[in-house]
Amino acid sequence: METTETFESLVRAEFTPRSTYLNTASNGLLPARTVAALHEAALLRAEGRPLTSLYEDVEACRAAYARLAGVPATRVAAGASVAAHTGVIAASLPAGAEVLTAEDDFTSVLNPFHVRGDLKVRSVPLERIAESVRPGTALVAVSAAQSADGRIADLPALRESAREHGARTYVDFSQAAGWLPMDADAYDFTAAVSFKWLLGPHGAAFLTVPEDFGGLTPVLAGWVAAERPWDSCYGPVAELAHSARRFDLTHALFTFAGLRRSLDLIEELGAAAVHAHDVALADRFRAGLAALGRAPVPAPGSAIVSVPGLGGRQPELSRAGIEVSDRAGNLRAAFHLYNTPADVDRLLDALSH
Repeated sequence: METTETFESLVRAEFTPRSTYLNTASNGLLPARTVAALHEAALLRAEGRPLTSLYEDVEACRAAYARLAGVPATRVAAGASVAAHTGVIAASLPAGAEVLTAEDDFTSVLNPFHVRGDLKVRSVPLERIAESVRPGTALVAVSAAQSADGRIADLPALRESAREHGARTYVDFSQAAGWLPMDADAYDFTAAVSFKWLLGPHGAAFLTVPEDFGGLTPVLAGWVAAERPWDSCYGPVAELAHSARRFDLTHALFTFAGLRRSLDLIEELGAAAVHAHDVALADRFRAGLAALGRAPVPAPGSAIVSVPGLGGRQPELSRAGIEVSDRAGNLRAAFHLYNTPADVDRLLDALSH
């Protein structure tokens, strides 16, 4: 684990925000090493040099994400969006299958099930999702942390309830991967985007699947999903990859070139240290809100804090150099490794006026 001094020095070397940036739940900041890698990747294309290293970056990202998620790299697919990964899962379900979801969860976790038109999609409050699994439920799909307000799902209870009723589980870690400890092995399927807490560019998202692929059909498979991609550029793919790579989508190479360095940084800092740092700042903000007579949406242990009734102040805060989000009328602040206690206090001071 990194010492506090090492943690702070690494962060200072990588980030130079020009604002009080408390909006990682929308987009994470790019580390300096990531920006440099993106520039070098662009030069490779501009100068006509071989792109071999960019394909190596994809595999390095797959391996790094696998370590973060706690599964073998052979169980990680590299794609472009959570919605696409959800779509593959939705396509695997038989007509009439019941999918249990949380009310008002992020659209990418939900919509592919709805557009099928022949599935029974049932929504319940997040707090009741574990108790709402029932005989006949085929799949439970939920975000680990809610995008709108940071509430954390009771994943252990959900997992046990799903197992008891023979349901599969699908967890979106997009608002959690990078600060909340992950155990993808505990669920049938998980997914996460790269551009939030993982500090990467847009254009990459990971999917984890069981060793036996969980009954998924690689309906979006192209040449990169082949066991020998470069021998599979023409005609139908004769042999799909023997690993989760059969669910890969054509890689946004520049994105993975940058993301590799972002994931390196998270590993250097240590996931436990990032978690402790982020949650401590969020708790500082919650305590400050209480002193102001404000109550956030209850989300203990979350790095995301949502305050009802204050979303309308987002434009004025942005003009003052404080970046937060307005989500459904709530002011949403998200605290990550480049934030400091001074950032929290500046937001509290602005809200006190």
